[in-house]
Amino acid sequence: MVSTPESSSPVMLEQQEFHQYLRTLAQSAVRTVIEAVMIEELDAFIGVAWGECSPKRKGYRNGHYRRDLATSTGRLEDLKVPRDREGQFHTQAFEHYQRYEPHIAEGLTQMFVAGVSTHKVGEVAQTLLGVAPSASTISRLNQTLTQQFEAWRERRLPEHWRIVYLDGVHFSIRHGDKSDSTIILTALGVDLAGNKEVLALRACAEEDKDGWVCLLHDLRSRGATHIDLLVTDGHDGLLAAIAEQFAATPR
Repeated sequence: MVSTPESSSPVMLEQQEFHQYLRTLAQSAVRTVIEAVMIEELDAFIGVAWGECSPKRKGYRNGHYRRDLATSTGRLEDLKVPRDREGQFHTQAFEHYQRYEPHIAEGLTQMFVAGVSTHKVGEVAQTLLGVAPSASTISRLNQTLTQQFEAWRERRLPEHWRIVYLDGVHFSIRHGDKSDSTIILTALGVDLAGNKEVLALRACAEEDKDGWVCLLHDLRSRGATHIDLLVTDGHDGLLAAIAEQFAATPR
């Protein structure tokens, strides 16, 4: 769960603030990607993958140590950094992350809001690794990130929320040299302690009642049934969906 202290009065948030919460949320995948890339780095350094026997072996694994990583949206603590027995292996993943953080953050955010793809996983991993990752690394990352994102989308929510902000956020999805614009229906909640948390996302071609009904029904089905105040931009489709799903909630 990614949350931050709530500091603004209950007025509609700017699109830029919604974008920032989406980027912060996607950072939960950074640990998964960096640790997988470092394992591949060590495999390449030693000359063999885990469990393989080969005359090309140039060393042996020796567990891992812990290291923190400062990012633009917070500090990642206790990343597992693999090491070799002779202490000669030095990962480049941290340096590459800090050098290309905006590009990596964009790729992870796109995966989080629009779905994991083999191409996007490979692109992010290659940026961190410096060379094309192996098919097995891409496959493992694809599976792990998909499971991670689905677990987030399906998680149970507390019943009671002070405020829930609802907005259709315009988002650019990059495909190579081209970009397509999509709309991410977003629910951002403020809990009883005043912390903001992204509750749900739904990618759509356009903002309409049906999309909002699905998102609001999802909130209810996952436990968020008591909302003190809904804050919206007044979109007709959204208001119609609220009347159907949260008719008694003030806005």
